Amino acid sequence: MAGSDTQRKPGFLSRPMVRRVVGFAAIAALALIFIFQNTATVRIRLLIPEVTMPLWGALLIAWVLGLVAVTFTVRRRQ
Repeated sequence: MAGSDTQRKPGFLSRPMVRRVVGFAAIAALALIFIFQNTATVRIRLLIPEVTMPLWGALLIAWVLGLVAVTFTVRRRQ
């Protein structure tokens, strides 16, 4: 036993990329549940025009724009 070179591989969930993906998936699932639970119709002003749309649509647009902004920010750092 003293001469054996057996090393344990790190667990699947201890890998940094897996933790990021699992974390993102959990947050994305919660965000999407929140978005699609809000079904009321609201009036939204977009600079000059005022539109009426379901709240889930406005929240989904804001969420997607946030994802795009994060993607551009992360790409610039690398």
